[in-house]
Amino acid sequence: MKIDYTEFYEQLKNTPLEPWIELLPKRIAHGLRYERHGLLPQWEEALAKLPKIVEATPSSLSPRTQRDEGVASTLVDLKNEVRVDGQPIDGLEELLKAFHPWRKGPYHIHGVDIDTEWRSDWKWDRVLPHLQPLKGRTILDVGCGNGYHCWRMAGEGARLVVGVDPSPMFVCQFFAMKNFIRNPRAWVLPLGIEDVPAAPGAFDTVFSMGVLYHRKDPLEHIEQLKSFLQPGGELVIETLVVDGPVGHALTPEGRYAKMRNVWSIPSVPTLERWLRDCGLDNIRTVDVTATSIEEQHSTEWMTFESLPDFLDPDDPSRTVEGHPAPKRAVMLAQ
Repeated sequence: MKIDYTEFYEQLKNTPLEPWIELLPKRIAHGLRYERHGLLPQWEEALAKLPKIVEATPSSLSPRTQRDEGVASTLVDLKNEVRVDGQPIDGLEELLKAFHPWRKGPYHIHGVDIDTEWRSDWKWDRVLPHLQPLKGRTILDVGCGNGYHCWRMAGEGARLVVGVDPSPMFVCQFFAMKNFIRNPRAWVLPLGIEDVPAAPGAFDTVFSMGVLYHRKDPLEHIEQLKSFLQPGGELVIETLVVDGPVGHALTPEGRYAKMRNVWSIPSVPTLERWLRDCGLDNIRTVDVTATSIEEQHSTEWMTFESLPDFLDPDDPSRTVEGHPAPKRAVMLAQ
């Protein structure tokens, strides 16, 4: 497996995203230059060592047969989880651990359970029931990480899912999964939102999950997201929030839960007002959930510090800096 977007460019032909075909190659190459991360050559080498999977029906989500050196009778499940069932592959766990740390998941690949830092499936279960049906939709997922939710969107029947994330590591993790899943409807590009070419009205649904609080100007971020939506399209914002009235937002000095670049964490009424100020309609908060150490924690696939290390050991309702512990809201708008 190698990082190759040829098939993606073919899918953009005769769509509102066709202008991207000329614009993206240079931007993608810039996002994957070796100066971005010293381990990128190592990850590319690990991708090249993954077993080659031959698939007869790459566009299908139904049971299918794959064959290569004893790999056969494989079932790909993207609707209820991200799972590729099949005969075990020698050395696969070691190869996949070369892409450490795995933050979003979990994944189940040929008997290897990738126990990621985040139970991203829990977040998806909170979000999915409230969405307009994703079948046949063109979707943009901003800050998608390794593409876990992109696969879940594809499992709901999306026509095309474009995930963007500036981390070369996450892009390599995505292509490691694509080696086995082989579904052409989900892609992750090595871009931040500021590098995504303009595409007014090109997307039916736009997701921004876990991004807003990292933006210096949250309203500008919302305006950027809105610009990609077609009229009547749906915006999905998932972000940290704090308790408080309209107008209140936490602007931490230094770090929040040991995270850098946390600029503003709004109250729910404040975020709703931001969305209204950006001209969005039908705004509704569909979930507010405190993040638990069961949902976010260190594992053998992500051995660095995680939520238990970010909380005050004497008062887990506060971060180590004394701020309110993480709570996340899901908000929809059109």
